[in-house]
Amino acid sequence: MLLDRSGKGVRVLMGKRHSAHAFMPDLYVFPGGRRDPMDHRLGFSGDLNPTVLRALTTSEGRPITDGRARALALAAARELFEEAGVCLGRQHSPSGAPLPFLPDLTNLRYMARAITPPGQTRRFDTRFFAIFADEAEIDPSAVLDSRELQDLQWIDVNDVSSLQVPEITAIILTDLRTGLESDSSLPYDRAIPFYFTRRGRFLRTLL
Repeated sequence: MLLDRSGKGVRVLMGKRHSAHAFMPDLYVFPGGRRDPMDHRLGFSGDLNPTVLRALTTSEGRPITDGRARALALAAARELFEEAGVCLGRQHSPSGAPLPFLPDLTNLRYMARAITPPGQTRRFDTRFFAIFADEAEIDPSAVLDSRELQDLQWIDVNDVSSLQVPEITAIILTDLRTGLESDSSLPYDRAIPFYFTRRGRFLRTLL
């Protein structure tokens, strides 16, 4: 979730998934996507905050390595570039590298985790990250539509009523609003909501 706090309120960048997509077509979502093998090999200019890294590696379920945790964050940075043309990092990468910049993970917050319920066309174990555009020296006007996301818009986090969004996206937006109301800086050590289904019940716990 790329956040713009340059105005009176906070806005979040969202785009519409293409109608040809098998998963959540024609719905508005945050830029993002699945982790690719290349994400484990991407260089970076700034590491995750230690609190965020610890939360990612020790969250509910089987612990993961620091490398896999970084790959999740690097996937978010790569997808943001591919889907919105936004570079999460100012430093240029070496010639021939997969990305034209070295991702800076320093200011990423770990916001939530959600596992798609059984019975869906596709299932994902998703981690949601957030960052403020000004922290990353990102110009809110420098976003581009892509083949995967259309109609990219900055949406007031308090009013997404005009958009069709997946149920989990609406839930994550509610958590985002609550977090901003509690502490507008979105501290790194905040509790992490985890959404999953067990025995047919949709559950929420805190990591």
